[in-house]
Amino acid sequence: MIKLKDNDIRDVLLNDLYIKHSNDTDTKIVNEMGVLHGQSRVDVAVINGVLHGYEIKSESDNLSRLPSQIKDYNLVFERMTIVVQRKYLEDVRKMIPKWWGIILVTSQSNNINLRVLRKGKKNPTLDPFALSSLLWKDEALEILKKRDLQKGYLSKPRKVIYQKMSESLSIGEIKYFVNEQLKSRADWRCL
Repeated sequence: MIKLKDNDIRDVLLNDLYIKHSNDTDTKIVNEMGVLHGQSRVDVAVINGVLHGYEIKSESDNLSRLPSQIKDYNLVFERMTIVVQRKYLEDVRKMIPKWWGIILVTSQSNNINLRVLRKGKKNPTLDPFALSSLLWKDEALEILKKRDLQKGYLSKPRKVIYQKMSESLSIGEIKYFVNEQLKSRADWRCL
């Protein structure tokens, strides 16, 4: 039996996501979306009013990076789903938060199948600063300008601008602005 790699699983996952969202013009699917300025990179992100990340762990992977990925993803994704093969299923169950979803990957006769084992719930602990940091500096400044909060911040470093956003806007407003901005970006690695 051939060992599956991330790309094998990613192709099937992306196909499923495209079918699921084919009639939704307000959804953007992004391949390998960086979070916390590249500190981590989620395999697939679905942006459509909710920021939903999908992390793939194939049998060709190891789980050494998963603890730091969990920490980073918990800061910014409203929903998270791990897509995992049976080899790592029990280890992953012990590592991920209870609100994460789990999709099991199986292969039989060259067919890759995805089965939802646990439907995820909403993340109870989003971080407003980390969420703000998904924006580029000019995007964050534009949001501050819309709220007339930009005075004294135009030439500040991006971290100061994200801090201003996280202190001045509710988490709901930040989620909305980040979601809308990410969906409107033209230069994502979208498939």
